Amino acid sequence: MENMKFEEMGLRENVLKGIKDMGFVTPSPVQSQSIPIALGGSDLIAQAQTGTGKTAAFSIPILNQIEKNGEIEALVITPTRELAMQISDEIFKLGKFVRIKTVCVYGGQSIRRQCELLENNPQVLVATPGRLLDHLKNDRIPNFSPKVVVLDESDEMLDMGFLDDVEEIFSYLPSNRQTLLFSATMPEQIQKLAHKILDNPKYVKITPANITNTDITQKCYVINEGHRDEAIVRLMDVFTPQKSIIFTSTKKEADALAERLVEAKYRAGALHGDMDQRARMDSIRAFKANKISILVATDVAARGLDISDVSHVFNYHIPLNPESYVHRIGRTGRAGKKGMAITLITPLEFKELKRIQDEVKHSLELEELPMYEASHNELVQKILKTKIADEAMDIYNELIDKHDETNSVLKLISYILKEGSKNKIGPNQQEIKRLQEQENKPKNEDRGFRNSNRRDFGSRNNSSRGFSRSGGYSSKERR
Repeated sequence: MENMKFEEMGLRENVLKGIKDMGFVTPSPVQSQSIPIALGGSDLIAQAQTGTGKTAAFSIPILNQIEKNGEIEALVITPTRELAMQISDEIFKLGKFVRIKTVCVYGGQSIRRQCELLENNPQVLVATPGRLLDHLKNDRIPNFSPKVVVLDESDEMLDMGFLDDVEEIFSYLPSNRQTLLFSATMPEQIQKLAHKILDNPKYVKITPANITNTDITQKCYVINEGHRDEAIVRLMDVFTPQKSIIFTSTKKEADALAERLVEAKYRAGALHGDMDQRARMDSIRAFKANKISILVATDVAARGLDISDVSHVFNYHIPLNPESYVHRIGRTGRAGKKGMAITLITPLEFKELKRIQDEVKHSLELEELPMYEASHNELVQKILKTKIADEAMDIYNELIDKHDETNSVLKLISYILKEGSKNKIGPNQQEIKRLQEQENKPKNEDRGFRNSNRRDFGSRNNSSRGFSRSGGYSSKERR
């Protein structure tokens, strides 16, 4: 299936024309595996990250079986307004030659206007859970019996607290439907939901190894836990990214870091689930229009963003699983462009990094945080803009008494440069190497301890192992 071409899938000619018109040449892995299953009529669970072509993977089979019988034939449920609009737009473009009608309904839009659009006999409905459930409870969608139902970004539904709404929506749907569930990850609650709403589904899983982008340079910088904000500002100074997304674990971190970056004179904004719809859309529009160059976002808020010119992605914390890591770094290196993904990591997170490396089959070297070296012009400008302190004249006079003016100024500049070079964050490369060796020691040292009578060696080894374990748990709890 993986090497199957669109022309070999038995698609209608007008569907193939739409695919070609969109510029699709070769199916992506999720498309080549999912489309034949969906065309065959089976229920489907597909696990793949955003950016792998999931929308076309369910849109193409839907378009291929549209009959235009005057009713809604397909329903796509998705967690956010922006993602709903993107999906609706892509289905419309792919169905250009099928001449279908799509309607997109979500919260914050006029209910009356949506009802007018629903009365216009659309074939495809794309909706967010809350607004769709409101329409269903108030009988605003007559003769609603879709043949195909798609649940997209299912794990984000879970994160945003929509699972109860989704389950209630399915109580309004016909039992003889085909259901397609797409998700980046498969937590236990999503597995339970799938068991309830799908009938003998087939499975497709596109592993991170299938989709690791060779156009993305991946770096890991070792820091101490309390230096994350400072490290991000340093990296911004060093790399001067054109447009970047910083992923944080919590909404509170996103707000605090965005504020810190604004204080450092960077054009930054936050994006997370606690922001109202208008504020979220304002942040996304500002980022797309280059009014801000840094978007500090949680995973939930950034899921489904269609922005192709992101030059850098930063992980404020190491992601909790390989799927999240691949999803995050996939925001850069898109459309054939080069990108860079940078992850901040503490020594207590080395094991978590190893799990990600093993899964994505990509070596991630640990590096010391680079120093920012200001150019001569920058240094001159900073000195010229510095306000003269009251005690500066006393120090100047004392210097002049001991040296001539030229030597005094040169010594002062040399002192500034020397002090600036001490402004280091995190361990150096030699310390990182030692920490890595220490991380790999416990198993061997355990065996050595069992054959040794040296109690002092045993106590050091045991305390080291206990610290590593407790540190690993507390690291996750902080998030």
